[in-house]
Amino acid sequence: MLAFLGAIICIIASIHPATSNAGALQGPDNGSNAAAAALLPAAGAGSDKPLGALHGAGESAYGGFSAGPQDSLLDLLASARPQQHQQLFSRFLCTPLTVECPSEGSPQGDSPGAAASEELFFLQSTAEQLRQTAQQQKDQILIDQKTIRELTTKLSRCENGLELSFQDSASVWGVPRHDTMGDLPWDSPAMIQELEEAVRTLKDRIDKIEEVPARINATSAPVPAQETIHTKMEELEEQILSKILALEKERSSITNTNDHQQQEVEKELDALQNRVMDLEHETTSFTPPDAFKVTIPVRNNYMYARMKKSLPELYAFTVCMWLKARGPAGVGTPFSYSVPSQSNELVLLEWGPNPMELIINDKVTQLPMNLKVGTWHHICITWITRDGIWTAYQDGVERGGSENLASWHTIKPHGVIILGQEQDTLGGRFDATQAFVGEIAQFNLWDHVLMPAEILGLANCTSHLQGNVIQWDEKLVEFHGGAAKRSFEVCEERKKA
Repeated sequence: MLAFLGAIICIIASIHPATSNAGALQGPDNGSNAAAAALLPAAGAGSDKPLGALHGAGESAYGGFSAGPQDSLLDLLASARPQQHQQLFSRFLCTPLTVECPSEGSPQGDSPGAAASEELFFLQSTAEQLRQTAQQQKDQILIDQKTIRELTTKLSRCENGLELSFQDSASVWGVPRHDTMGDLPWDSPAMIQELEEAVRTLKDRIDKIEEVPARINATSAPVPAQETIHTKMEELEEQILSKILALEKERSSITNTNDHQQQEVEKELDALQNRVMDLEHETTSFTPPDAFKVTIPVRNNYMYARMKKSLPELYAFTVCMWLKARGPAGVGTPFSYSVPSQSNELVLLEWGPNPMELIINDKVTQLPMNLKVGTWHHICITWITRDGIWTAYQDGVERGGSENLASWHTIKPHGVIILGQEQDTLGGRFDATQAFVGEIAQFNLWDHVLMPAEILGLANCTSHLQGNVIQWDEKLVEFHGGAAKRSFEVCEERKKA
């Protein structure tokens, strides 16, 4: 170690030529002077080089060293060590050292152990420098990888923002939506400027990465990561530029898109308006199924209407209808119900000058009614088997009633109901003199006795109560022999009459 310090002192002395060699080597330690003299022989004492040759080709104008500490020490030790160690020093990077470290009691100075100690120290310094260089290269690679990840994350966020803005741009009402990048309209100039700033920032970072000084030794192999970084940067730049071009193209076509959407909306509105008009027309033109009447224009034995439903067994009933008689010879037979064992099971009849009669099981009673020819009248008749009680209503008003009409008799089921003719057999053998001439509507039949208020509501057109046994429905009526079906609005018809 003292020899190495002596060599350093000699180097300092050589830098200042004004100082003599003897003065530079003098000091309190004679051992150090001897070691320095041994390491720095004179030019005439077996050395082919002058003292200035220790500086090497990198000597500066001031006599110092311009090269690094590694080259200076190499030249110094190469010129100072004995000849027998030249081969060992030249192969210190490739060949393991064969010398051993000197012990604590080894002599200092020009002994071979001191020279080996000097070489070992130099090798350790060189190895430490190489280790530091490798560590710096490793750190640089980690920094470059982190930069790549940051740029990839920035690009992914940019792509996600652009895709969301393209999806949100289509609006039914043509109102542009806001982007997720900065809360700006995606088709605004500020948005384009923000994207351009992002591209410029990425370019600056790429330039900084490219300008990183090379820290790799000349003997080291090139790092493939740098080429990968450059390739990745170019790909990122191309992707960002393609996104910007797509955004500009979308912005240029947004006007046409809005016009097309407006046309589609207007077309849908027109279709809805037409549909509403059709529904309104259907509503106004709709007629309920009971708004019709049976018209028998002349008196004969073949014009009539037949109900498709029959009666069940009845212990009471209420039958109601609207009548408008036209014949001069009485009303005739508005309806008749016949069963296989009885042709006159239930009949309403006005024959010639006689008053209107109600027939149940061939039992007859006269009804206190006075129907004017050519006028609409609402009539209702109720009957119950218990004591044969009956009641007659004309135009909602009770006209009279009595009892003992077919007391405790039940109306037989499975018969035939005929409107406008009187049956002498089941469903046939009509008599023209008993036929009805005029119009019949709203024929309904219940299996119980209606209350007077309910009958008044039917006569005043304030109620639309339907029979629970026979309902007035055009689907339940058959027309025969020229009897016709006409539309009928009961209250309007009554006003006209």
